[in-house]
Amino acid sequence: MSGSATELATLGGGCFWCLDAVYRDLRGVARVVSGYAGGHTENPSYEEVCGKRTGHAEVVQVTFDPAEIGYADLLRVFFTIHDPTTKDRQGADVGPQYRSIILTHSPEQARVAAEVMAEVTAAGIWGAPLVTEVEPLERFWSGEAEHQDYFARAPGAAIAAW
Repeated sequence: MSGSATELATLGGGCFWCLDAVYRDLRGVARVVSGYAGGHTENPSYEEVCGKRTGHAEVVQVTFDPAEIGYADLLRVFFTIHDPTTKDRQGADVGPQYRSIILTHSPEQARVAAEVMAEVTAAGIWGAPLVTEVEPLERFWSGEAEHQDYFARAPGAAIAAW
């Protein structure tokens, strides 16, 4: 890391374990925390979020150095590691907690998100309209310890997840 100020990105694209594993390996990413956001329940548990009544999505909060990797590039990665055309689902995982969502930390992030979504749409990468939600982050709730850096701690689970 170059020592410049870090920024946050909060993204949901299916199971947070999969996003966590990808973002941890990117140069310029200092930290990734799996958690919950975009809902109405205070301090939800994994079981409550999976119960589909909290309104929260499984998300990752990525701390990154913008001098090393820009927010737009984080979003370009985001749009290649999940299917942003399926509402409330990623593969076999179904429910609002698996929705495609970008939770912005500033008006600038909202602007960049719209630009990257237009870029992805224009490129015809997915062949279907994007259903990714973009909204300001109200509150991020860190997930339980067992959900942090999951695949590094349980490498056999990665095979089962795919």
